[in-house]
Amino acid sequence: MGPTLSLSPPVTQPQRTNEPMQQVTSKPHRRLSSEDALALWKEYRRTEDRALRDRLVLTFAPLVKYIVYKKVREMPARCEVEDFISCGLEALIQSIDRYDPVKGATLEQYAWTRIHGAVLDELRRQDWAPRSVRRWERDMEKAADEFTTLHGRRPKTEELAAAMGVTAAELRRKRDEVTQSDVTSLNTTVMSDDETTIERLDTIASKDERLDPIHMAATDEAKTKFRAAFARLPRREREVAVLLYVKNMTLAEIGDILGVSESRVCQIHGAMKKTLRAALDADEALFKAVA
Repeated sequence: MGPTLSLSPPVTQPQRTNEPMQQVTSKPHRRLSSEDALALWKEYRRTEDRALRDRLVLTFAPLVKYIVYKKVREMPARCEVEDFISCGLEALIQSIDRYDPVKGATLEQYAWTRIHGAVLDELRRQDWAPRSVRRWERDMEKAADEFTTLHGRRPKTEELAAAMGVTAAELRRKRDEVTQSDVTSLNTTVMSDDETTIERLDTIASKDERLDPIHMAATDEAKTKFRAAFARLPRREREVAVLLYVKNMTLAEIGDILGVSESRVCQIHGAMKKTLRAALDADEALFKAVA
């Protein structure tokens, strides 16, 4: 149950008269008291007027932001604050529809409880890590803060482990579990070395060798050397290579096109490979590197 907050936008003060509720909106007031909120809620329940419910939602909407931003420090970096605000607003609407004044709580107190619970449930839903991991994370942060306050510097691993009553190896293992639990979007913006914001995806080194500048340069060099050696082959050998490797024809089909036997095509193909190996023998290491 939260405290009573003066967070609402200017609202109307219900008058103590026999005038209809719609006429009450003519005079703005600093905020709704608990009694005025209850009167507005009762009129909403009596008439089922959505405009009255919307007015209650607008009155207590700042409560949602207050609760969410109080929990921001506990949210992993992957969590979007807007998601929790939406969740809180939904809980606020439900609290207005389900409120029962007979149970003793004010509408604001009931809404606070429902909003706070909904935000916590959403936080747990988005966090796949076990609660024990999160408890260790909080304990490590608390111990580190206490050490920093006492000594004026951040603790080393051994010092933090001693402060928590565990071994350094155990602390490292728990830290690894916490790190692995912090799954975040690759599109999350982070600070680069030159203090500009970039997406986390751009900070990850690619394992694709084709994107490595050195590998790309070596590949281009190998292609140039191969094309030069291929251009020096006899015309018949080049024809066989194109029909075999580009057109994907069989030896028999190539023989029909060239007017020679299949065995002759095989001989031409063998001669072509032998000639290319001899021409590229000096660059064997280069071709193995880019293969």
